[in-house]
Amino acid sequence: MAKKPILSKSISVAAIVCGVALLPLQAIAADLSGEIANAAQHAGLAAQASDITGVHMHLHHTLNCLVGPGGAGFDAKELNPCAGSGNGAIPDAGAAAEKKALQAAAAKAETGIASTDYAAAQKIASDTATMIKAVK
Repeated sequence: MAKKPILSKSISVAAIVCGVALLPLQAIAADLSGEIANAAQHAGLAAQASDITGVHMHLHHTLNCLVGPGGAGFDAKELNPCAGSGNGAIPDAGAAAEKKALQAAAAKAETGIASTDYAAAQKIASDTATMIKAVK
């Protein structure tokens, strides 16, 4: 009886291990609930900010968590509190309804970033936080 070569099994296992190692770490370790929590937290911080600059800053952080580094509206000059948590809550969302709700929250955050009225921007930030928390 002929022995089966062990080498082919070793090569197959090595190919699988190497293939998994080549996957981006974010694809393996996406933390959607963490991204959503961070986005909601920063929208809440924006709503509590003491001036328009603080509102805008935290809404940028919110938007960065929602859209991720490859998303529309991502601002690399602003903090991304979700760096290392995944690709952004919207890209990482699985369900269509969840993705749609997060996109609506991102659009709301962009409205707040564009606002020059402090009270209006705070209200928009508060509404954004509520919208994001509803996704959980």
